[in-house]
Amino acid sequence: MINILMIEDDSEIAELLEEYLLQYNIHLTNFETPELGLSGFRLKKYDLVILDLSLPEMDGIEVCRLIREKSNIPIIISSARSDITDKTKCFELGADDYLPKPYDSQELVLRIHSLLRRNKLVEDEAQSSKKIFEIDNSKHEIYKNNQPLELTNAEYNILKYLITKASYAVSREELLLNVESIKYDSTYKSIDVLIGRIRAKIEENPKQPKYIISLRGIGYKLVNSTNTNE
Repeated sequence: MINILMIEDDSEIAELLEEYLLQYNIHLTNFETPELGLSGFRLKKYDLVILDLSLPEMDGIEVCRLIREKSNIPIIISSARSDITDKTKCFELGADDYLPKPYDSQELVLRIHSLLRRNKLVEDEAQSSKKIFEIDNSKHEIYKNNQPLELTNAEYNILKYLITKASYAVSREELLLNVESIKYDSTYKSIDVLIGRIRAKIEENPKQPKYIISLRGIGYKLVNSTNTNE
């Protein structure tokens, strides 16, 4: 059975939804206040969270942040608030889906199953692969295979950005826009020089890189996992 934690102050909605979901083998446990919901979350393992935003005592956006700090559990925001600022903030804080109220209960079931399938794929991939690079924001350090790298501030920030975008193509323009330690009026050549310096510190053979891959006409892509089954 799928176990879901819900934080919703409308008890009538919660009761109707709890009854409806049972027919799909989904058990819903609702808490009417953020404090009770967060306590319940700490005491029991759940598969997914459904979270309202307009809650007593604490805004749901803050609840989302607190849950995401402790867990990668899938979070569906369910709210009548349609302001794009609320939606943007929720996704920035780690929400996985946003379902405006009122919604069809069947649609909620479909979204629950979709998120759980996606989460299972991510967990399976994580179990079969090992991260090469890890970031420690508190120490402002990046580790390769658990060994700290000696990086300048610009090198650190470029590599950090590439790690957050691992396996995706990153253009030089994107690096200029998103890496604060690089001046926007810098040339693409200066980006290439910095990438070369990073490669010298992380690659066994910088002339034949296997971690920071050049994508002709696009930019770069960072490889950050090895298959543990190989």
